Amino acid sequence: MTQNTENARRRQHAQSTRQTLATRSAADTTTRTAVSAVVVTGASGRTGSRVAAAARAAGLAVRAASRAHGFDWQDASTWEPVLRGADAAYLVYPTDVGDPSAPEAVGRLARAAVGLGVRRLVLLSARGEEQALPTEEALAESGAEWTAVRAAWFAQNFSEGPLLEELRRGGELVFPGGAVQEPFVDVRDIADVVVAALTDGERYVGRALEVSGPRLLTFGEAVAEVAVAAGRELTYRAVAPRDYGERLAGFGVPPEEVEFLVELFASLLDGRNAHVSDGVRQVLGRAPRDFGDYAREAAAAGAWKV
Repeated sequence: MTQNTENARRRQHAQSTRQTLATRSAADTTTRTAVSAVVVTGASGRTGSRVAAAARAAGLAVRAASRAHGFDWQDASTWEPVLRGADAAYLVYPTDVGDPSAPEAVGRLARAAVGLGVRRLVLLSARGEEQALPTEEALAESGAEWTAVRAAWFAQNFSEGPLLEELRRGGELVFPGGAVQEPFVDVRDIADVVVAALTDGERYVGRALEVSGPRLLTFGEAVAEVAVAAGRELTYRAVAPRDYGERLAGFGVPPEEVEFLVELFASLLDGRNAHVSDGVRQVLGRAPRDFGDYAREAAAAGAWKV
C-alpha cells in the first residue's frame, strides 16, 4: 500500500467517524445530570490543574486523580475509589489522546464510570488529529453524556514541560513545526470551556468543541514573541519530524513512543490546523486569550529565566 493510499484511507475513515459522532450527537436523548462533584484526571498537569482550579471557582467539589493521588490509567483497580460518588469527570489521557492504547483505556474507564453513576464525561482531544477520533468514538459508545474538547497547540507548551527547558537553558527551540501557522490556545481557556461543558450539559452533550487562540503564528513567530516578553535572545530551529524523532530517542524516549510522535507531528504540522476556531467565543461568550498576553504573564512569573 502506498503512503498516498494509506493517507486517503485514513481521511475516509476519519470523515466516516466524524459523521458517526455527529449522528450520535443529534440523536442524544439521555436524561441530563446535575453536576456537583467532578473527578479531574491529570490534575497536576497543564490542563488538569487549570480545570481543577476553574471547577473549584465554579463551586464544584474536585477529586484530583493522578498517580500522586493513587490513580493510574493502566490499573483499573484504582478507578473505582476516585469515581464512586462523583457526578462527572474530566479525562486527559497520557501521553496523547491519539495514542494507540487510548481508545481501549478511555472506553473502559468511561464504561466503568457510567456503571458507578458518573454520567457526564469531558475528554481533552486534539484539533485536526485523526488519530484521536477512535478515542472520541469509544467515549461516545460508553453510554455517557460526553463532550470532546478539541484543542489547538497549547501556548503553555512554551513555558511548561520539556520544550521549556530547551528555551530556558539553551536559548533555542528545536521542533518540527517548520513555517506552519498555529492558533496557540491558552490552557486557561480550555479549562473554562471544560467546566462549561461539565456544568451545562444540555448544550454541550454529544458535541465536539474546537478551541483555539485568536490569531495564527508560526512557531518561529511565537518564540520571537516569547523572546521579547522574556527580554532575552531566543531562537527557533525547524527540523524534519524524522530528525526530531532521533533527538527524542537520544533523550531516552521509548522507540514505540518515538514512532507515534514522529507520525503525529508529520500529520498535525502539515498546515491542516492553520485556521482559528471559534469554540471559546461560542461557549464562553468572549474572545480567547491572546498569545502575547500569555507570553508577558509567563515572563513576569519568571518562566524563561535561567
